[in-house]
Amino acid sequence: MRVHSYIGDLSQSSCPINSHQGTLMLVLLCLSLAFSAVLGDSCTEHVHATFGKVGKCIKKSCCEYATYISSLCPGDDTACCFKRDTCGSLSAGCPHIVSRASWGARSPRSTSYMPGPAKYVFIHHGESGSCSTQSACSAIVRSYQNYHMDTHGWSDIGYSFLVGEDGNAYEGRGWDKIGAHTQGYNSVGLGFCMIGSFDNHVPNAAALNTVKNLIACGVGKGKIKSTYTLRGHRDMNQTSCPGTALYNLIKTWPHY
Repeated sequence: MRVHSYIGDLSQSSCPINSHQGTLMLVLLCLSLAFSAVLGDSCTEHVHATFGKVGKCIKKSCCEYATYISSLCPGDDTACCFKRDTCGSLSAGCPHIVSRASWGARSPRSTSYMPGPAKYVFIHHGESGSCSTQSACSAIVRSYQNYHMDTHGWSDIGYSFLVGEDGNAYEGRGWDKIGAHTQGYNSVGLGFCMIGSFDNHVPNAAALNTVKNLIACGVGKGKIKSTYTLRGHRDMNQTSCPGTALYNLIKTWPHY
């Protein structure tokens, strides 16, 4: 069992100790908050002895009362928080992710794993028709996988995740597996493909909100570095992807 100490900033805690008013019980309570042991091997598995719940990786400055543990999340400014996210950046949580089984994926021919959290997030578009229902989006995702495996000879669909205008995210290779989406950067980045073609218009609000929440979800899970760099496919390779309209939009997003 690994034991970690609670190392939040007590100056921001909910336990101010006054030399005249402090009592032994108050001191003990603050010490229990400051040094409570936690169980598990990652932020999302730890059960805090005092708060009785698992944490999430967010910026230290966003963690209410600085109730965090620093050693469980990637990045110097990110920590495992056991209280409210005061910045609200991850409050929406993870979007609905349609599993490979649910969209009818073929089995991969082979699998290789990411060496650590992604340093990059790459935005793509599929250069196809769009979709506004799960059944229609699933059919398009299957067509992408067939094209990648049968025409390109790849081991699986190339993208990490795909996002439809139905507001769903679709599991491609997922968080932990190396994709085939951005040549030269597949082992250090995740590829998020917007289903459709976005040269002349941007995806609808449902799709845009989903991809933003998906990025935040990856940061919260420790799958994407909090200091990640956002790029369009065309920034790294000779391509028009992810379409001019979408590309111009993502250049206004954080981390670009």
